[in-house]
Amino acid sequence: MTRLSRLPRPVPFVILLALLVAGVLIGGVTGFILMALGTIFIAWVLYLSWPQLSGSERIMRLAVLLLAVAMAVTRLFPSH
Repeated sequence: MTRLSRLPRPVPFVILLALLVAGVLIGGVTGFILMALGTIFIAWVLYLSWPQLSGSERIMRLAVLLLAVAMAVTRLFPSH
């Protein structure tokens, strides 16, 4: 978390956004891998910040993590 906190504030968000958008645009197995990397990044940040979060913040971050997992799985197993 120390390394992450030394970066300018927008950098982690831009990295996450780039991974998720690229995963959506590329699709298939490559899209799944990109989205899975984004999901792992979200899980890692959640794990590191968990002790400092309040109950409602934990619920919201878990919801974001579950949404990212759902997006990654739908890239791997599309409905059509």
